[in-house]
Amino acid sequence: MRRFIQGENRTQVTLLPESLDDYVTDTNPVRVVDVFVGELDLATLGFDGVVPAETGRPAYHPADLLKIYIYGYLNRIQSSRRLEREAQRNVELMWLTGRLMPDFKTIANFRKDNGKAIRAVCRQFVVLCQQVGLFSEALIAIDGSKFKAVNNRDRNFTSAKLQRRMEEIESSINRYLSSLDTADRQEPVVAQAKTERLHGKIAALKIKMQELKEIEVRLNETPDKQISLTDPDARSMKTRGTGIVGYNVQTAVDAKHHLIVAHEVTNDGSDRSQLSPMAKLARQAMGAKKLSVVADRGYFKSEEILACHQADITVHVPKPMTSGAKADGRYNKTEFIYDTETDEYKCPAGQRLIWRYASVEKGLKLHTYWSSHCQSCELKAQCTPSTQRRVRRWEYESVLEDMQRRLDQAPEMMRIRKQTVEHPFGTLKAWMGATHFLTKTLPRVSTEMSLHVLAYNMKRVIKILGSAALMEAITA
Repeated sequence: MRRFIQGENRTQVTLLPESLDDYVTDTNPVRVVDVFVGELDLATLGFDGVVPAETGRPAYHPADLLKIYIYGYLNRIQSSRRLEREAQRNVELMWLTGRLMPDFKTIANFRKDNGKAIRAVCRQFVVLCQQVGLFSEALIAIDGSKFKAVNNRDRNFTSAKLQRRMEEIESSINRYLSSLDTADRQEPVVAQAKTERLHGKIAALKIKMQELKEIEVRLNETPDKQISLTDPDARSMKTRGTGIVGYNVQTAVDAKHHLIVAHEVTNDGSDRSQLSPMAKLARQAMGAKKLSVVADRGYFKSEEILACHQADITVHVPKPMTSGAKADGRYNKTEFIYDTETDEYKCPAGQRLIWRYASVEKGLKLHTYWSSHCQSCELKAQCTPSTQRRVRRWEYESVLEDMQRRLDQAPEMMRIRKQTVEHPFGTLKAWMGATHFLTKTLPRVSTEMSLHVLAYNMKRVIKILGSAALMEAITA
């Protein structure tokens, strides 16, 4: 073993440092956690047990348990049982808590009972980032991503999935009944053993069928005709690959430093209705009077874009390419130019499409235009198979047109969106691992997500400012 760095003899008595503080460097992130929690007003944030009971066994202070959780999520340790072990062997955690070693049940109950307060701590760190001046550009990107829940796919049912399971069981029962008829014609010894085995399988399938019928009754009573047995709030959602049972996590990410300024956990698989709520949450968190928002096509919804416009929030959302006319090789609606002064459209052939009538569809007031010259037009085959080419215009269509002009003048917005909001999701999922969420129901999952976001933001700010500067800003 010569010419190698040698370790110490395990039986050799050594002189250890005089205190735990000697094991923790001045720039260690654990010191940031200690200072941050020390400056919080836990009672105002809503933590239970800040004031100790006068009788009974003394409890752990909420600050110590909060430090354990923040440290755990900073170091990809989310399980309460793993945090219990770390508190017994991890020198940094011993330093942070003063060698306290709560059991896993105490740690888990703290997260369960203080969900609202923990989410407030996450928001408090965003406020600190705003006070330090990290949100100077007032440009954010909004996106959503599907995260797996504890609920397995086999424990989630929709009407179609339930019907398919019942048909599979019926088919299996019929196959076993057919096998019974075949077994009756075999030798008695073989037939008896095979018959008993098949009867057992048929009985098990009938029990499963009865369970599915009971689930069907519960399923019909739910508003969205979907039920999850392990986590009642988890929902089946479509993804680019295969579908998952989980939650749709919405984030608003600062374009300059890639900090998550606002987040929300939903069990709605669509992003259509999330644009204005997330934009307003982000503006409130950033303390900005005006805000620019960029999102992908999945957020395009006329009512949401109008709500942002009315709230003085500038949005950049490309319109989905869903035109049937363009797919068939005919003129798209964008080929028809609107004249605001005359309230008319000009078609590719130079004809005028005049206003005909107004109608209301899905709560939107629409104006319909067409020309009387379509029948004799040379370009009719390239325009419409109908009698006239009708163009419909929403009463607030000008808001959508203004947004499209902004996108045309700033094509880099989509690149900014992608490089801003995509990697935080990848980072969070890498930290969470294959199982993703460990808790059940929407409120507890929201608490778990807040701890992940707090840890992510804290790491980013330490990287940007450094541990010493961040601690100085916290105590200022």
